[in-house]
Amino acid sequence: MARLKHIVKQLSEKDYESIRTSLVDSNADKSAYLLSSMREKKASDQQIMNELDVNTNAYYTLRSRLNQKIEDYLLQQMESPRADLLKKVANIHEMVFTKKRAISIVTLKKLEKELLDYDLSNELTVVYKALKRLHINSPDFFNYSQLYNKHVAYMLAVDKIEDILADYFKKFGVYAFTGDEADKMGLDLLHQEIKNTCKLYESHRPFVYQSCMSIFHRLFIEDERQVAINAVNHVDEEEPIEDIFHKIDQIFDQYHMDSIYYHMNNVFQFLKLEYYTHYGVFRKASKYFDAVNEDVQALLMHSGQYTFPSQFLQTKMQRALQTETQGELFEQNKITFDDFEPDINDIPNYVSYIVYRAISAYYSGEFDEAARFLNNLLNEISLKKYPHAFLEVKCLLALQYVCIRDFELFNQLANSIQRQIRLMGKESCPSITLFLKMLKTGMSEAKRDKMSKVSNIITRYTQIKSPYIFAPTRTIRMDDRFIRLVSGEMEY
Repeated sequence: MARLKHIVKQLSEKDYESIRTSLVDSNADKSAYLLSSMREKKASDQQIMNELDVNTNAYYTLRSRLNQKIEDYLLQQMESPRADLLKKVANIHEMVFTKKRAISIVTLKKLEKELLDYDLSNELTVVYKALKRLHINSPDFFNYSQLYNKHVAYMLAVDKIEDILADYFKKFGVYAFTGDEADKMGLDLLHQEIKNTCKLYESHRPFVYQSCMSIFHRLFIEDERQVAINAVNHVDEEEPIEDIFHKIDQIFDQYHMDSIYYHMNNVFQFLKLEYYTHYGVFRKASKYFDAVNEDVQALLMHSGQYTFPSQFLQTKMQRALQTETQGELFEQNKITFDDFEPDINDIPNYVSYIVYRAISAYYSGEFDEAARFLNNLLNEISLKKYPHAFLEVKCLLALQYVCIRDFELFNQLANSIQRQIRLMGKESCPSITLFLKMLKTGMSEAKRDKMSKVSNIITRYTQIKSPYIFAPTRTIRMDDRFIRLVSGEMEY
């Protein structure tokens, strides 16, 4: 909410009036009133809800729609001059053939300046190619040839950097599921490759792309002890992450008309959230959590080439557990993801999303709904390539069967899990083994000391640290509620 209010207050008077008029003309009176309230009043959310006579869910939806309307308007304003530029570039050949040489050169030089302001390297190659040909009999031919070659090389380098970045996060998803050292080494190699490539170009765009990977890599992949040793020995010293954030903010401010940066701002808000969460600076983390949560659909749907977006859902769940609001997530998710279309082919992010929805349902006591999410997931995709992730999902499903006391389905699934554990080896999945043991103890026919036995297993379970990034069973709080549910002492 804070982010939306901030945006509304930062709107120019012209933009504010345009958006408000558009809302009124389209009979979106409540949205118009909400916009005005945020702009002109200091009313609380509850006061606005009372004035609009809407409940919390309807207010959340109204706020989300207003946010989308404002973003669409701002994006349209941002893209108009850019679209005009691209149209001019498309007409360069026509101009060269129909205008006098002097006029063409002046026009191209003006276009060059505008394209440099927008950092449109691909389009600049077209301009320099035309200028090069127009100066074929002039000493300036060499200069424009060099500029053309430079921007072609830069364009190819940026393409390569973008490919490395996308490949990194694709492989991170695999590593999150496997925990395999070979996969981790592959991530280290890609991290080094993008660093080496970006060193060749003193430009903001490679720096922004490298920062996406570098910050994420340092938070989720690098061994902190090794980093500390390297810092002491001055080996491969890296720039402080907060300094990188500061530089990124400056770049985004300078190139505020760049549509890629406009959308990537959400990625860096997410990285700031993860950074401050990682180091326990929760006050700052709260600020960025609100910003990312406002636009979570865009992050999940469009940021997979620049980060691993479903990590936000894990952070959101952990945050809810810390604030004791995990029971509210299920209903919130219905609104947040009402028209969300996850990519089923992006298996790590898709599985993480479905598991998040299932765990949210579990914490709301919607065990049948949680089981439905997980059953559909197992029917939709094959996780045989990721045996650990397969076990995690199966164990979560088994927990739902325990909660609803479906002995037949639980026993079938428990036998399947045990067979897989035997194939993998107990030593490779000790936490899963103990998790299943808790469930089997709770479902056993013996009625004596079930809660005590489950509690003893939990003590052993909490002493084991999972080596896997994807470990959703670890987000199941082993509290009194859990013990009572597993032991059948709490009514379903």
